[in-house]
Amino acid sequence: MSEQPKNNGSNLADLPAILRDPEFILGAAEPHQFPKDELVEVAFAGRSNVGKSSAINAICNRRKLARTSKQPGRTQQINFFTMGESARLVDLPGYGFAQVPLSVKKKWEITIQEYLAKRDNLIVLVLLMDIRHPLTDLDWQMIKWASEAELPTQILLTKADKYKRGKVASVVLSVEKALKVLPGQFGVEAFSSQSFLGVNAMRAQLDEWVNPT
Repeated sequence: MSEQPKNNGSNLADLPAILRDPEFILGAAEPHQFPKDELVEVAFAGRSNVGKSSAINAICNRRKLARTSKQPGRTQQINFFTMGESARLVDLPGYGFAQVPLSVKKKWEITIQEYLAKRDNLIVLVLLMDIRHPLTDLDWQMIKWASEAELPTQILLTKADKYKRGKVASVVLSVEKALKVLPGQFGVEAFSSQSFLGVNAMRAQLDEWVNPT
């Protein structure tokens, strides 16, 4: 059984059922390796240094579900995890890749594009950005793609513990304002895997997406 993190201040008895026993299923380096069924999927994406793996681990209440590393870009495949019996959490390789050969970078890009463009199972994109450097050019590429694809997108502004509350609120509002120029369903929330800001909100949101009433 995966190791649980220290008490994050939430009532773990209230953890949504879909997150009580998440497990790694497989890593896909090429599209033909994607699971072949109709389970819905929520994909997590972001630059390679935004703390995506740490965010996934905090949300799922596991220390080592998604691999973390001091070297950005370690995730080199699309990783699929269980979320209950009817859904999956999908960890996409970070974009803006770290120091990797160009041939590897192109292969990752093709696999990610194939997943995002053609994966019928995908119902929501969770896009992570460092709250200190939001809306980079690469982030905008993802946002515009999601808008054109009419894919609901939840933006998490990570590392919010680096700022005071007022600054956090200011950045959230500025990102929300910037997104109003595009059509689509976009939500913006501050998040920290260190202080657990936004963790319970994301757990509840995942449950709502997977089990809509």
